Amino acid sequence: MSVSNPTLITFVIYIAAMVLIGFMAYRSTNNLSDYILGGRSLGSVVTALSAGASDMSGWLLMGLPGAIYMSGLSESWIAIGLIVGAYLNWLFVAGRLRVQTEHNGDALTLPDYFSSRFEDTSGLLRIISAIVILVFFTIYCASGIVAGARLFESTFGMSYETALWAGAAATIAYTFVGGFLAVSWTDTVQATLMIFALLLTPIIVLLATGGIDTTFLAIEAQDPSNFDMLKNTTFIGIISLMGWGLGYFGQPHILARFMAADSVKSIAKARRISMTWMILCLGGTVAVGFFGIAYFAANPAVAMPVSENHERVFIELAKILFNPWIAGILLSAILAAVMSTLSCQLLVCSSALTEDFYKTFLRKNASQVELVWVGRAMVLLVALIAIAMAANPENRVLGLVSYAWAGFGAAFGPVVLISVIWKDMTRNGALAGILVGAITVIVWKHFELLGLYEIIPGFIFASLAIYIVSKMGAPTAGMLKRFAAAEKDFQLNS
Repeated sequence: MSVSNPTLITFVIYIAAMVLIGFMAYRSTNNLSDYILGGRSLGSVVTALSAGASDMSGWLLMGLPGAIYMSGLSESWIAIGLIVGAYLNWLFVAGRLRVQTEHNGDALTLPDYFSSRFEDTSGLLRIISAIVILVFFTIYCASGIVAGARLFESTFGMSYETALWAGAAATIAYTFVGGFLAVSWTDTVQATLMIFALLLTPIIVLLATGGIDTTFLAIEAQDPSNFDMLKNTTFIGIISLMGWGLGYFGQPHILARFMAADSVKSIAKARRISMTWMILCLGGTVAVGFFGIAYFAANPAVAMPVSENHERVFIELAKILFNPWIAGILLSAILAAVMSTLSCQLLVCSSALTEDFYKTFLRKNASQVELVWVGRAMVLLVALIAIAMAANPENRVLGLVSYAWAGFGAAFGPVVLISVIWKDMTRNGALAGILVGAITVIVWKHFELLGLYEIIPGFIFASLAIYIVSKMGAPTAGMLKRFAAAEKDFQLNS
């Protein structure tokens, strides 16, 4: 355990810093808008980095480098799909969603926005979309808690049960206390830590393996097909991996960043910062896994942990190649990736329960102080449910992440995208889109049709449903007026 002491100390310092940020944000949280959206006060840098950090979970430093280590560059199609999807989301949705939510009742959540945008007095649209968020995000939260527990378990030799609480406690603490501002400020720190780790590690691995030429020759000697982007792939397989990019249009925790920007003018700068960060991080991730092939081929004596679990490639390289103090900082990047995503998901669930159920149906006249404390209680409730789900690490929670991503992408993605660019979309069209998207994902996943990732048919069928059903009716004069005002605002300020 002596080697781990510096790592343990850096982890403790890092976690203490995140909780301290939470208490700083507490002082700026006066009402529900502050707690849920930070009072729409995020500048371009915080908007950009918090959007990136909330998106990239432990998968960035464990799952993807492990896949590249095992199979070579053919696993990088998913990274390409994510980059394209994220860019299009920033380009078409970010600025428009920022102004549309403001013009439609100053909406704080996606269900709130749908309800105002389509004048849904029945509450059906709000309820269905809030339920979709709660179901999929509780699964998502559980997967983040499992990933954090695995990190503590492998790094410090803790039992899984202890690691479960150790990994989750800090995230729950700063989200509970500071709300959206705490989550966004900590995301910015975490995004910086992640890019530092993913740029430094592949450079040191290259130096350790004798430079780029030697490294590439060693990778080729292991298996020349490591360089083949089409190795063991099919057209449907590549389309499925690229299809992950479609999910961005419907992820509530990422869309919340757009809604919280201080103005639409910040979005263009935020897009450039966020995309640069994302490309560098994904490039670094691919490089860690790829160069790791050469390193462990040359050093088989230390390759056993990676042979047993290829997702440990980044962890092992950090522990072997760096001073324990630096290794502690690099391993904190994995914790940062897990915590940044988990905190956003907890907050979105809390927002749905507080704004879309409690305030709308139970306590319409609740004070702002009461709503903030209900929001905090909901963070705790969702966290406890997610911890209970994560208590058995073999319950395939992690396997459900792609399912949850597809569920959000297909149920909300077309509704969000089309609602900000097409004035003639109707309430029934939105309802049809959510239902068709969600049902298609469930059915397609169950029957595993064509081997195609379920988000693709879900997105296509939901978009068709929105168009066809909207054409059967017509938007009200109020809907058209608000849409036109928001679009004018966007064009003037973007």
